[in-house]
Amino acid sequence: MNPNSSIDGVLIQWGERLFYPRNRIVASHTPRLHSAGQRAAAIRCRIEATVRRAPQVMVKVTGGGRGMRAIAAHFRYISKNGRLDIEDDRGIVERGKEALQGIERQWKLGGSLIENHSSRREAFNIMLSMPRGTDPLVVQRAAREFARIELADHRYVMVLHDHQANPHVHLSVRAESKLGHRLNPRKADLHRWRETFAERLREQGIDAEATRQATRGAYRRSERLWERKTQIMQIGQPPSNKTGKALRQSRSDALLAWAEIARALKASDDPADRQLSASIERYVRQMPIVQAVLRQREMVKSQDRPEAIRFSTPQPVRQVPDIER
Repeated sequence: MNPNSSIDGVLIQWGERLFYPRNRIVASHTPRLHSAGQRAAAIRCRIEATVRRAPQVMVKVTGGGRGMRAIAAHFRYISKNGRLDIEDDRGIVERGKEALQGIERQWKLGGSLIENHSSRREAFNIMLSMPRGTDPLVVQRAAREFARIELADHRYVMVLHDHQANPHVHLSVRAESKLGHRLNPRKADLHRWRETFAERLREQGIDAEATRQATRGAYRRSERLWERKTQIMQIGQPPSNKTGKALRQSRSDALLAWAEIARALKASDDPADRQLSASIERYVRQMPIVQAVLRQREMVKSQDRPEAIRFSTPQPVRQVPDIER
């Protein structure tokens, strides 16, 4: 058997588990790669980007309007009451209070009537963001392509905010499409949205990744109080603490996948593969979840009282696979 084929097989088997979780049941807009070589090369690129800590994109649903009054208020907020350019799904760019009023009329009367107050969500507010230092105009172009792909047949508006630390685009999308279908984003959709946005940024020459937190061994960022209140009020439920058996299993699965990939690359005759294996080992050791487990072990050794060591949220995985085995 060709050694490269064997390594490609490991990359595909474990890399797809690492980057593409099995519960992704939504359709992807990324062209499918049919050959094993193409699939392995795509996985290798994602591994290299992750271990070198490529900037992670953020795509977040920040709420949504239950009626035209709330939707119009959000239009005024993201456009700074008409002072910033607001672009719609037709590519028309406008500015000013009269332009906002025209957009509001289009949303209210175009398709099913949106009452001033509604019991159901009539719009979703989405924010697409990149870290400080990214060219805001590139973020805007990538967000425009993202919307064209993922929000086709929906009416939407977008506004670039480049006056804050990190450039980001606010997107407000009408829940009901022009065909009468309603938008209902789930966790798998959000993950696909992140991947689509990252792909569009890479097409613009920006280094960007959309790696899951479990793959990075990361904990959920603690939310600010106003974010928690906004999510509770607008979505109707408190944010998940991301703890429990399912989360621990997801992290354990990710660590096992990293270990299998590193082991295969380490046995390769190609120096580049062995170098990538070493990079993976360093990356895994620096993961927050691995550091937490190692600290726990050190505490147990120093106190010699394992029963006294307890961790609260977030809970570490029960076992760290030996990546150098």
